[in-house]
Amino acid sequence: MKLVVQVRLLPTAEQAAALEATLRACNDTANFASVTAFTTGDRREYALRKHTYREVKARGLGAQAAQHVIKKVADAYTTLKAGIRAGNLGPKGSARRARAESKPVTFRADAAQPFDDRCLSWDHTARTVSIWTTTGRVKNVAFVGSLDQLKMLAVCRKGESDLVCRDGMWFLYATCEIPDVPVTEPDGFIGVDLGIANIATTSDGTRHCGKGLNAVRHRNRELRRRLQAKATKSAKRLLKKRRRTEARFAADTNHTIAKQIVTEAERTGRGIALEDLGGIRDRVRLRKPQRVTLHSWSFHQLGSFIAYKAARHGVAVIHVDPAYTSQTCSACGHVDKANRPSQATFSCTSCGFAEHADVNAARNIASRGVAGWAVSHAANDAA
Repeated sequence: MKLVVQVRLLPTAEQAAALEATLRACNDTANFASVTAFTTGDRREYALRKHTYREVKARGLGAQAAQHVIKKVADAYTTLKAGIRAGNLGPKGSARRARAESKPVTFRADAAQPFDDRCLSWDHTARTVSIWTTTGRVKNVAFVGSLDQLKMLAVCRKGESDLVCRDGMWFLYATCEIPDVPVTEPDGFIGVDLGIANIATTSDGTRHCGKGLNAVRHRNRELRRRLQAKATKSAKRLLKKRRRTEARFAADTNHTIAKQIVTEAERTGRGIALEDLGGIRDRVRLRKPQRVTLHSWSFHQLGSFIAYKAARHGVAVIHVDPAYTSQTCSACGHVDKANRPSQATFSCTSCGFAEHADVNAARNIASRGVAGWAVSHAANDAA
């Protein structure tokens, strides 16, 4: 299993200037290579290398850095093509898709740049790195991180590391390969219902976040609206800063929820059943205030956090079809839209069973997880 570890660099003023010049040179060269790829139509790495390698080298980049710049450009076009194919930029003929297809991919002056072991070496004892720059090798650049991060970095790091400059701070994102943990045969499943009023509700009856979190989200949304209406330069700077603050808040909340769910599943020897929410934003029909709330939270991020934390502890995870889980009685199985008279209330019109609506839905998801796990493993055993 691959994980990404973030460590912060603490360069001196001279070292920071060299790193900044390197990022600018690499991304300026990437823009040149991107224009060439767009003009010639050769967007695969090998073909693009034949068109651009000499010029990229002539712009002052070393051989390895030149290779990484060309690969970064090729990967950007591959990502763009995949996004278009998946419909992320709208249907054919839409304005957004037309704009993306009508111009070369561009790179910010401070966009991340990958380095391999030829360009970047780590001294874990001294906690320093030596990194290639356009002005020569910069040595003894200090880095810091949590004890767990540093331990993982020393033992499991493998592959490239990305140099990132964000808000005047320097970071390295290093790829680590963690040994796979065998998945334990689950003794039942914890169902997780994702929603708007409560971010996540488990079949055990635990509701993660509610009014407090939604109050923060509402306050952030109102501040965002006022700043967007103001539209001054200072307002736009503050919006940029707020965006990152809100992203960190959401990621921290999702990490906390995911850790609690995985810990409970591991403690009780159960697996985790999640809703398959692919395309939820296209399928769901909600009132305008609810649409804003739905689109302002990363449910996919929460699901991915649960999945990777579960994999690290050998906890089984299965995704199930969420259709009608909110209208189905978890006691008798009766399906009726009238079973849910309000957002928080579930009352079965057939057997009279009553429960919090999100808890009832989570129990249905848990049941589908048990059935899905049995079916998938029966097929594997037959094969």
